[in-house]
This record gives sequence, structure tokens and C-alpha cells, in this order.
Amino acid sequence: MIAAIGERAISRRMLFEQASERAFFAISALLFVVSAAITIIWCGSMSAMGDMPMPGGWTMSMAWMLMPGQTWLEAAASFLGMWIVMMVAMMLPSLTAMLWRYRQTVERTSEARLSLLTTLVGVGYFSVWTLIGTAAFPIGVALATIEMELPMLARAVPIAAGVVVVIAGLLQFTAWKAHHLACCRTGSIDGRTLPANANTAWQHGLHLGLHCSYCCAGLTVILLVIGVMDLRAMAAVTAAITAERLAPPGEQVARAVGAAAVGTGLLLIGRAVGIA
Repeated sequence: MIAAIGERAISRRMLFEQASERAFFAISALLFVVSAAITIIWCGSMSAMGDMPMPGGWTMSMAWMLMPGQTWLEAAASFLGMWIVMMVAMMLPSLTAMLWRYRQTVERTSEARLSLLTTLVGVGYFSVWTLIGTAAFPIGVALATIEMELPMLARAVPIAAGVVVVIAGLLQFTAWKAHHLACCRTGSIDGRTLPANANTAWQHGLHLGLHCSYCCAGLTVILLVIGVMDLRAMAAVTAAITAERLAPPGEQVARAVGAAAVGTGLLLIGRAVGIA
């Protein structure tokens, strides 16, 4: 009798955990679809405005420009909103695995509290990316302004972009990259059981965000250089980030991505100097 009751309790527990798992991944998938759809629509509206032709045969994204009747504060807010939605779409496929590992290692608590803590981890994670976007906008605007005022500098941009892509690709082969990639793949938990409190969840999210931003530094720079509003570049970077985080030979994938980036950078340089 006692054994039967115990078996039923275990069975109910398993069913509850399965339902919780399905709900978690369903919500993650929904967030990805919504953020990806908004990103595509946003990029489409920006593309419809056209890019600005620049000396040297390249075009500048309107993401660094003021729209008619727009203030710089409004432009910054618009860019940051776009950046956050874009980062959710790009990072969520790999972040979902890290959040799931967090849920499995946090000490036992109610499902409602676990959901709130998981959300807090995600908010902490994307807070780091929000700060990066906040810093990227004024830097991008400053560079765009200089390039528009100095045609000779603007002509050098295609070569400079290729060099930056090559350097970012080489970064994929470093021990620094391997260290932060390992932290992202394990969720920076290393077998520990985390307390189920808000402060720990927030700190864990920030920790994940920092490791992720370091790990993705080269790929993020490539995206900014090639075109922050380019859907093809976004898709390629998202695929690279997801593959090196989730595929079994993560470090090998990172090196393959690095080799592809170096090749792309050399091709950009070759085109800029007229030999490719």
C-alpha cells in the first residue's frame, strides 16, 4: 500500500516535471518567433528607406542616421529597442539551454518561483547586451559622422572592414575565446546547486551575459561592421553562435567559424583593392 502511494507520487512528480519542461521550451520558442518576426519587420522597414552611398563604393546603414523630424534621443531609443529585440532573437536559441541548466541546478522550489527566477536570470543576461547596445550607438554615430565629413577616410572603410573581420576571425582561435565558450556551454555552474533567491538569479544572469558578450565579441563586431540591419549577416552570426554553444565539438565549431570569418575578411579586402 505504502509502495503504491510512493509510486503514484513519483509518477505525478514526473508528469509535473514533463509539463514544466514542455511549458518552458514552448515559451522560449514563442519568444524567439516573436522577436525574430519583429526584427525582420524592423529591418525590412529600414531597408525600404535605402542606405546612403559612400565614397569607395559602399553604403552606410540608416541605423546610424537621424530620420526626418527625429531627435538624437529618439534615434538612440529606437536603435536600442531594435538592438534588444534583435539580441533576443539571436541569443535565445543558445540562452535557452543555459536557462534550462539553471532550472535543473537551482535548489528545489515551487514552479511559480522557479519561473520568476528563470525570468530574472534572462533579464540579467539581456541587461548586459542592453549596455553593449547603449555603447555601440554613439560609437557608430561618431564613426558615421567622421566618414561623411572625410571622403578619404570613407574610401578606406571597405579595406578596414575586411581587416576587422579577419582579426575577429582570428579571435576565434584564442584560448580566451575557448575559456569563455566553455563557460557558456556549461552555464558557469560547474555542478553547484544554486540557492533559489532573486539576488543569486540576477547575479547568475549578469555572469552569463558577461561571459556570452566576451565569447561573442568577435562575431558581434563582425555584425556591426558588415551591417547591423543586414538579415543575412544576423542569420549567419546567429547560426554560428548557436552551433558553437550547442554542437558537441564546440571549440572545433568555433575554429571553423573563425576560418570562415578570416576567409570572408580576406575576400572583402580583395574586393576593396580590386583583386577579387
